[in-house]
Amino acid sequence: MKPGKKRKLVKRMLIIGIALAGAFMAAALAYMQHPKFGRLPRGERLTRIQQSPHYKDGRFQNIAPTPMLAGDVSTFALYREFFFGDKSRRTPPAPLPSVKSDLRSLDAEKDALVWFGHSSYFLQIGGKRMLVDPVFSGAASPVSFTTRAFAGSDIYTADDMPGIDYLFITHDHWDHLDYETVRKLKPKVGKIICGLGTGEHLEYWGFARDRIIELDWDEECLPDDGVTVNCFTARHFSGRAFSRDRSLWASFLVKVRDYTFYIGGDSGYGAHFAGIGDKSGAIDLAILENGQYDKNWKYIHMMPEEVLQAADDLKARRLLPVHSAKFSISNHAWDDPLRRLSAAHRAAGSKIILLTPRIGEVVDLHDGAREFPRWWESVGAGSP
Repeated sequence: MKPGKKRKLVKRMLIIGIALAGAFMAAALAYMQHPKFGRLPRGERLTRIQQSPHYKDGRFQNIAPTPMLAGDVSTFALYREFFFGDKSRRTPPAPLPSVKSDLRSLDAEKDALVWFGHSSYFLQIGGKRMLVDPVFSGAASPVSFTTRAFAGSDIYTADDMPGIDYLFITHDHWDHLDYETVRKLKPKVGKIICGLGTGEHLEYWGFARDRIIELDWDEECLPDDGVTVNCFTARHFSGRAFSRDRSLWASFLVKVRDYTFYIGGDSGYGAHFAGIGDKSGAIDLAILENGQYDKNWKYIHMMPEEVLQAADDLKARRLLPVHSAKFSISNHAWDDPLRRLSAAHRAAGSKIILLTPRIGEVVDLHDGAREFPRWWESVGAGSP
């Protein structure tokens, strides 16, 4: 090929490449205008956020120093392991065992819990019905074909939910705040309790402002007679798109009559658990994340052994581990969280009652004698 023609070809290819890249960026920017990405706080809400002692330099800050990555790991090495590392056991070899319970006909006098996999669960205590971080759309991602739910783990929908007195949202990450699910639940939800700033997404999605209770760390609300909610810190971060930490990640201590439970949300291990335990006294039930951890981001997600220590710090009588068995958002085997936590619980001879129900099982919150089978050990047993 003559040099002149070669230069023209290279120039043409360069122009085509730039045009394609521009078209891709334009399409991506247009897609990110979809309501599912939510909206950054504004107006009176932003003014309140800016007055928070936990908001500095345009973003919320963890109380303890919390680097996203531990040690000297590079971002390149991190992504290489996540996308190209061994994925053979990141998903179950067979559908997970689950139970479809009829929550709408549940005895109103029964204090019960139902886990839906990952960090979604339903509680009925003292006649109040509560739902935490529901994700029923089949994916924990802005695009439905990625981060898909494991087979057998996604048997519930928004239509299966009864009327909900309180919807708790711990933070705005995609695996905790699901646009499709929350929108479908809107007619069934009474009040929403969330961290400061998260209400902007919900209001943008059509929820009336007077239904949203936003709390800063160390704030308290009394949504109804006999119900007290305290908002406490967690060690994590927030964000649905490119802007991070513009809404608050939180944990909640909830007391309904004489029953107290702790909604941990996502959090790395830290001194805040002991601090909450000291302030609160004995907690009947601690619900703590146990999954999607990695040594490279140990400050924002607990290792299983730390989960048991956190429950002990909280002075919890019962522990429900969540944040596993539905999505793969880390490098560990799908069953590693429950295997390691149950082994640590046995090795420590812990007196904390460990609740490990199958997805969808109704758990009586006052039954301290029930023993749960290690159901994760039999998944795929006998399959080729």
